[in-house]
Amino acid sequence: MAEGPVSRQELIRRRRDGGFVGRRRELAAFRENLAHGPGADTYQFLFHVHGLAGVGKSTLIRRWETTAREEGAVTAVVGDDVHSAVEAMAAISEQLGRQGCPLKSFDKQLSAYRQKCHEADTASAEQLMGEGGCGPAPTHRVGPSPSSTFAAQVGVAGLGLVPGFGAFSGAVRPEHVASGLDRARTALSSRLRSHEDVQLVLSPLKVLTPQFLADLGDVAGRRPWVVLFFDTYERTAPLFDVWLRDMLVSEAYGAVPVNVQAALAGQGPLNAACWGDSLDLVTDVALEPFSEDEARALLSARAVTDAGVVDVVLRLSGRLPVLLDALARSRPQQVDAVSDPSDTAVERFLKWETDPTRRDTILACALPLRVDEDIYRSLAPASAVDGFRWLRGLPFLTGQAGRHRYHDVIRAPILRVQRSRSPVQWRRSHAHLASVFGTWRREREGRLSPDGYWDDDAWRDHRLDETYHLLCAQGRDAVSEALHDTVRACGHSTESLRRWGQLFAQAGQDSDDTGGLARTGQHLLDFAGRASGEVDALTFLLATPGLGTEGRALAHALRGRRHRRDGLHGQALADYTAALALNPDLPRAYAGRGNTHQAMRRYEEALADHSQAIRLAPNSSTHLVNRASAYYSLRRYEEALADLDHALGLDRHDTWALEFRGLLHHHMGHHQESLTDFNDAITVDPWDAWAYAARGDVHLTLGRHQSALADLDHSLALEPHAPWPCCWRGETYRALGRYEEALADFDRAIELRPDCGWFPYQSALAMRLSGTPGEADQWQRAMDIYQAQARGVPGFADLARSNLLVLLCALPDWERAEEQLRTFLSHTPSRHQIVEALDDLADVQRAAPVSPDRLAPILGQLRDALGA
Repeated sequence: MAEGPVSRQELIRRRRDGGFVGRRRELAAFRENLAHGPGADTYQFLFHVHGLAGVGKSTLIRRWETTAREEGAVTAVVGDDVHSAVEAMAAISEQLGRQGCPLKSFDKQLSAYRQKCHEADTASAEQLMGEGGCGPAPTHRVGPSPSSTFAAQVGVAGLGLVPGFGAFSGAVRPEHVASGLDRARTALSSRLRSHEDVQLVLSPLKVLTPQFLADLGDVAGRRPWVVLFFDTYERTAPLFDVWLRDMLVSEAYGAVPVNVQAALAGQGPLNAACWGDSLDLVTDVALEPFSEDEARALLSARAVTDAGVVDVVLRLSGRLPVLLDALARSRPQQVDAVSDPSDTAVERFLKWETDPTRRDTILACALPLRVDEDIYRSLAPASAVDGFRWLRGLPFLTGQAGRHRYHDVIRAPILRVQRSRSPVQWRRSHAHLASVFGTWRREREGRLSPDGYWDDDAWRDHRLDETYHLLCAQGRDAVSEALHDTVRACGHSTESLRRWGQLFAQAGQDSDDTGGLARTGQHLLDFAGRASGEVDALTFLLATPGLGTEGRALAHALRGRRHRRDGLHGQALADYTAALALNPDLPRAYAGRGNTHQAMRRYEEALADHSQAIRLAPNSSTHLVNRASAYYSLRRYEEALADLDHALGLDRHDTWALEFRGLLHHHMGHHQESLTDFNDAITVDPWDAWAYAARGDVHLTLGRHQSALADLDHSLALEPHAPWPCCWRGETYRALGRYEEALADFDRAIELRPDCGWFPYQSALAMRLSGTPGEADQWQRAMDIYQAQARGVPGFADLARSNLLVLLCALPDWERAEEQLRTFLSHTPSRHQIVEALDDLADVQRAAPVSPDRLAPILGQLRDALGA
């Protein structure tokens, strides 16, 4: 039968495999394992190939891949050009797809993940906090206050992020008080489409891996083998170890078909801390340099047979396969040119490359960390500008997707040769490459906003390469800016910190600065592996000579942000203050310190800091929203409204500001203006579940029950796990006399938020009206929660005292209600707190049969206090 068309990659693979020599024992063991079949007792499913650099691990992996395909397997190879487990799954899916076995459901989910990440990035909480930042900030979820509706996004803990800090409490209905926790918890949901989308973005491995395995299982059901190879594992182990162990051994993500094999190839042993309990399941394949017989066989296959030449090659290569093959491929036939024993292996190899232009090109292209056709063209002489295909075909280059890298065993001596021969040319060449990458970085910046640089993969790659070459060209003179970039990397992500640590380590090794740059890189890599890595790395960088004043200020500000997120407010304040002492014009430090003051209920200090941030960055809508929250905490509502108006004048599509202003209007009784703001927020983001819920609550207040139901139904369809929309819909059902549905919603709200007293209170009212048993238990549950809160932190205790008054009137327990009224008024409640208490008591009159004569004196005293 005629053979079908052969792809270019298949042709390359066949030609390379045709010259494969040695490793017969390892090849036989792999083939024999496939022949046993997955049901055999001796069958192995997990291999670990290890040995020093250049020993032939990647070559063996490629030969194993060919063997597996000969047995009908589909295969995929993952190298160190991927930077996460998600990218690894994507690379595997792409390669299997090219072999006619696409992972369709996984690819669809992966596409959704990337889209949701993009949506989440555009709504970065860190940007909304007004501190700038290098990447998305986590959503805070701490306290039950409606003000946390925005606090979670704008970093305003003083609005009620901590139980008791209910700055909004004087201006909101009691049922709004705990809704901030729900808002904080669903902040990301408001930007995305569902709870599942939030899980996809926050925990991608938990969502994507099971689907990946399900699709892989379908492929394994159609093909005899699926074999996955993970090459250069010494570089990728920190990213893949736990994920692979959990997937292949523990099956934490679901069952893995028995005919799925995996082979890991790296320099060192597997991490015992991760794999220790599973090492008995791993087939260990240790590679050593070729034996003399294997080395001579390879030279013979390359037509290198002269005894003197063979001896020189064996000596220079140390029988290390990659060097041996590189020296043999030029088929040297004489020894006179290699008789000098002081010559290095690189010099010998280059002398056997007869074309001087190609020799120069090989040297030049070893300088960058990776080489693609664009980089090649920037380095190659004019006469060799079209020779990239030749270069990438050399045996010591590996890579895919157009990007290739010299093998370390070849690259390291080439760099040493160039550095020692001409230090001036060494610096000049690296300066040229730094300029090339700097140009590409600036071109990329022309298509990005400044706050999006670090979130762009291409920009980060260009900046990293530029910095590497600056360190090699300028040495210590480039350290200050490199350290500043490392501070920014700390603020962006653990992966960026790890990559900048690798940058310093590599630059130190390549420029022979192992005592400075390399040691700094190793420290940074150590920090990247710790839970406290961000703080530890920033502390280390602050103590590192060479970090400039602006870099130190940023490091303090970022460490302050981390401390604030961890609730270490005193340490956060110290860092923000230190940042401002170094750089008094750093808006993010004022904003961060202002947010910390609010978390500590120091509202005047927060207001002062946010005002300073606005002075320095007057066109930042985020700083204006921050100051609006401080005004709100101080009960200066008109000024809060003015700042929100100004913020929306700068950015009318800022949904956080729209929703904040909508709630503010609602609480001030401006219900039509509130509806307008929520309508606008929904127009900007029609998937914002909270905007629908808040608009539904306004409709409920206005007695528009059908409109309220429509909005609340839509909100819960987008975010089914939000307790406050459940409660508001329950109240709407109760107002319509649909008690069974009301009680079901109240039960669901209680299940989602058992620490909120408003839900059992509403349930008790519905039970009374419908005659449903269990009313007393719900009253007691609400009472217990409010009494505990009334003894708590002052801000939230004020609201709890108001809620207790309402609850005692609804019971009714008039004697205790009158006593609670005195307690409530003795704490000098705000005007808005009194108005909310009156509104809630009016709701009690409508919802429950209470004595008007007993309620009237209480209402009278509240009105008198309001007029005082």
